[in-house]
Amino acid sequence: MPSSQAKRGRLAQVFGQDALALCRAAWAEDAPVRIREVEAVRLLRQVLVQTYVIRSDARGRQVIRKRDADDGVPPGQLRLASPYDADARWAAKGDDLFWMGYKIHLTETCGTLPDAGSGRMPNLITDVHTTDAAVPDVKATAPIQQSLTEHGVKPAEHYLDSGYPSPDLITKATQDGIRMVTPVLLDHSAQARAAEGFDKNAFTINWKTRQVRCPAGRISSHWNPVQQHGTDAIVITFSVLTCRDCPFQKQCTTSKTGRRMLTLRPEELHENPARARAEQKTDTWKNKYALRAGVEGTINQALDITGIRRARYRGLPKVRLQHAFSATALNVIRLDAHWTTGPLDRARHSRLERLSYQLSA
Repeated sequence: MPSSQAKRGRLAQVFGQDALALCRAAWAEDAPVRIREVEAVRLLRQVLVQTYVIRSDARGRQVIRKRDADDGVPPGQLRLASPYDADARWAAKGDDLFWMGYKIHLTETCGTLPDAGSGRMPNLITDVHTTDAAVPDVKATAPIQQSLTEHGVKPAEHYLDSGYPSPDLITKATQDGIRMVTPVLLDHSAQARAAEGFDKNAFTINWKTRQVRCPAGRISSHWNPVQQHGTDAIVITFSVLTCRDCPFQKQCTTSKTGRRMLTLRPEELHENPARARAEQKTDTWKNKYALRAGVEGTINQALDITGIRRARYRGLPKVRLQHAFSATALNVIRLDAHWTTGPLDRARHSRLERLSYQLSA
């Protein structure tokens, strides 16, 4: 590729013109239908539509150019990332990690299953969930939970590290008898972020009377059930007259109207995350959640032994099969180590440590 931005722009223009000419020929009235049914031709047309836009210039001629921010682009889950793999997608974590392809979520036991013959059983992978890279981590939790239930695996506790679960998911897990040990999304109101003023926890909610008492002891004036983004919510409003003379007004709200408003979820969906937020601050919860750290060793083992980070095939179905075989291989290795050489040591050792072991042996 040319080193200068201007030359790359001109080359992209040529690519677009060539793709447009080819697509027009494939979709011409006298072109055989089988041409446009070729997968490569269909992918070319989709790339052309999502990457370029056709406009009329000052002379009325149709010209093609690359899309910019004002032209809009398809959402990440629909946007093709590779002409060779129609299922691959771009994803990012943080500011430095970018990749094109897929995501894999591994679920394993946490070393609490006893074995009558030789003590503790090895941690085994019980579920492999593969998605395209554009699917948020938190969207994988419910399908994994459902898959485990369908296969007869119903853990008493589920240690989760796939984003922040929604209140609905926490409630559903509780109803199914599963305790989710996972960080819960904290209150993201302006007061909570700034650690100043009064966040939602400072208000007392009376679900029976449908009233909320503020830290100054004043009662809300309106309780309005609404739908927000397809989910049930409750908007709590305090009267302007109530808030106007309050000595804590500046600590409580920055709204132009000068009154405080709260948005709550229905009672059960509100109470479960609130209890979880309070619990996750305790040492007991932190020690229990530390068990989840073992999955990091599983991921490293999968990378080192099976090369799971690099997809060997094209298309989500085949990549899912690759990941299932990789997880099976890890289970076989762990069982073999358990039955023959003792518990599998997944701790990472430096080269100097390994050399000292060899010399001492």
